[in-house]
Amino acid sequence: MLNHVLKRKLPKRIAIAPDAYKGCLSADAVACAMQEGVLRELPGAELRSMPMADGGEGSLDILLTALGGERHSIELPGAGGSRLRADWGLTPGQNGEAQAVIEVAQVVGSASAGDTEVERRSSEGVGMLLRHGLDQGIRHFLICLGGSCANDGGAGLLSALGLRMLNAAGLEISPDLDGLGGLAGVEADSLDHRLASCRIDLLSDVSNPLCGSQGATVMYGPQKGVPIDRVPEYDARLRHFASLCEECLGIAAADRPGAGAAGGLGFALQLLGGSFHAGASMIADLLGLDAALKKADLVLTGEGRSDAQTFFGKVAYEVALRASRFGVPVALISGCIAMDEDDRWRIFNQALAATPKSMPLEEALSQAPALIADTADRAAKIWIGGE
Repeated sequence: MLNHVLKRKLPKRIAIAPDAYKGCLSADAVACAMQEGVLRELPGAELRSMPMADGGEGSLDILLTALGGERHSIELPGAGGSRLRADWGLTPGQNGEAQAVIEVAQVVGSASAGDTEVERRSSEGVGMLLRHGLDQGIRHFLICLGGSCANDGGAGLLSALGLRMLNAAGLEISPDLDGLGGLAGVEADSLDHRLASCRIDLLSDVSNPLCGSQGATVMYGPQKGVPIDRVPEYDARLRHFASLCEECLGIAAADRPGAGAAGGLGFALQLLGGSFHAGASMIADLLGLDAALKKADLVLTGEGRSDAQTFFGKVAYEVALRASRFGVPVALISGCIAMDEDDRWRIFNQALAATPKSMPLEEALSQAPALIADTADRAAKIWIGGE
């Protein structure tokens, strides 16, 4: 009874900062469900909702909310070559300069592949979108790299911007993983000269190099459809492509952090002068997350699945890390918790799975908002000592 009285009298300030449950709910929808659950237990709570992203799917929506600006759309070829409409944003940048926000997943996300095998998927559409921005007079680009289904090392993007890729006979190859098998040389004479005056900021939740044991093909190629037995061959193709590009442009980028992001788009864009940033950290700064965390009594965050990867730049870890600096407890509410016990309590005060272990996936997806709300209710109960 005492707990019941205290929780009604004491002010409760709750910060809610989840990532999207990818393939299920947007970050905004997850935050709304968490709010509903908290308010059941703490109807007088002061809630501060700040849906988050890390440079992957949904980042465009989060950044448009944070920065203001306009949403635009354009027809482009997706990863499989079929044309689609992709959204992009135009926001105020530094010194009043217009800034284009590009979410790679809008152009070459998994849905854009169709039946096209990974060897023939290309990032050309992303390059075309960047070129469209240049045509509009934009010279500052904020590019969110997550969610790509291509593994072409950024060859498609570079081709769309004027880099020529040639075989031994001097003929242009197709700018995809298949075409790179016949690559003999590159020429940069036609590379868009306007890129030299651009500022390009890259956001991602992965910091892998382009090639090698931690590179794009080895780490992420199989989940995009690269056959396991072809991984070494395709990794070698990207390494050969990168060495020719670096020699031609006089820039070393293949081993930089983030070069392996988005199937190698991180390499191509750093080759063009792009600066790599940890996506969750940069978006947290743009949202002013620290100010909300500093005033909170409890923080709720979460993602679709929490596992060992959570601690490598994911939203939930970034939120918890920042909250810990202010001594604020954090409840992790994810669709699935697959962490070691030691990891689970390393930085989170609670780690709750929204999906019951016995529930089939299809049922869990259909009931996701209700399950998240129930789990947020439970997190509030645990926090006030009611469970």
